[in-house]
Amino acid sequence: MEVVATYIDINCDVGEGMGNEARLFPFISSCNIACGGHAGDMESMRSIARLARENGIRVGAHPSYPDTENFGRVAMKISDEELKKALESQLEIFCEILYAEHIRLHHIKPHGELYNVIAKNSHLASLFLDVVERYRAEAILFVPPSSKIAVEADRRGFRIKYEAFADRNYNEDLSLVPRKFSNAVISEPHKVAEHLLMMVKNGAVRTVNGKEVPIKADTFCIHGDTPSAFEILAYLSKELPWQHVHLKK
Repeated sequence: MEVVATYIDINCDVGEGMGNEARLFPFISSCNIACGGHAGDMESMRSIARLARENGIRVGAHPSYPDTENFGRVAMKISDEELKKALESQLEIFCEILYAEHIRLHHIKPHGELYNVIAKNSHLASLFLDVVERYRAEAILFVPPSSKIAVEADRRGFRIKYEAFADRNYNEDLSLVPRKFSNAVISEPHKVAEHLLMMVKNGAVRTVNGKEVPIKADTFCIHGDTPSAFEILAYLSKELPWQHVHLKK
């Protein structure tokens, strides 16, 4: 038997006012920092980017609909031009901070409802890619598998990583169960571990209907605003070390 080490990349959405980054960072490898659209400001961006550097964590931008009232989790009725300008501004400010701090931008991951919309809407997926085109040479895009944004980004030559959510339940079409439903978020650490391990080892996710659906993922998210985020990550660190070893015949 050959022993094979599988690296599990865990990312967290942070800078969203939870104030728990110092507790979470020892357990993750990538972070997505709110850029002021749904949460965050220049000071939170700067301080959390510095903390990520201190912990050796890859830094990503987490742009959103410009909607702090709804935390970016509601689709906005906004013109294409307004959305484009909002996203450009968020990324420019964030990248200026990283440049001043000598921190490399590793990836870009859209937040909340914007993430969900551009997974299904080809027009808005193209708009988003137009905005991030200037960062194509330096930044990877985190995108959902089997999505419009993934297909178009690949066609345009972007580097992409498919992302799955370890603390969220899925429908059979690989869309996330909406947060308005009580079973949208998986909060029990052992259940998150089971959910994650199935995706890592079997390349499949068990949906809310109990069906196993194939899923391709390179990075796995634990939301920083999930109330049990620290307990989940601490449990995963103990039960599924980042260098998870399994046996291959």
